[in-house]
Amino acid sequence: MANVWPLTTVQTCILHLIRGTFRLASKRDRDALKRGIKPICTAVNAAAAREALDQLAETWGQRYGAIIRLRENAWSEFIPFLDYGLEIRKVICSTSAIESLNARDRRAIKARGHFPSGQAALKCLYLVTRSLDPTGTGRARWAMRWKSSWR
Repeated sequence: MANVWPLTTVQTCILHLIRGTFRLASKRDRDALKRGIKPICTAVNAAAAREALDQLAETWGQRYGAIIRLRENAWSEFIPFLDYGLEIRKVICSTSAIESLNARDRRAIKARGHFPSGQAALKCLYLVTRSLDPTGTGRARWAMRWKSSWR
């Protein structure tokens, strides 16, 4: 991706990172690991998160080295997440909404095959985005999650 869009900030999906962590852990240790991982995800900046990761490595590194390596390898794609406030972090911790929108865009474009102009393609994508309300009442449900972060 960096070759195509060199100025793009790449962020890993936080939920996938957490699921990967617990996949590598024993069920009996998950609650203790959860308490160790929470300070990393809720840290105010990258330095505090690094300190929490070092503490996690000190506590669990001997037993779960794979978890520490997983987090170390994803570190450069994790720290852009920390640049946002806590309210926005709740919204962007998962890439599911983006992946869903991309799938809907691809499906709409594929169904039409071709467009007479670029403006027509943009209009199609705009209409797909506006039709995300499954109830048909005109309520944009995905925008509701952002409401608290607008304040």
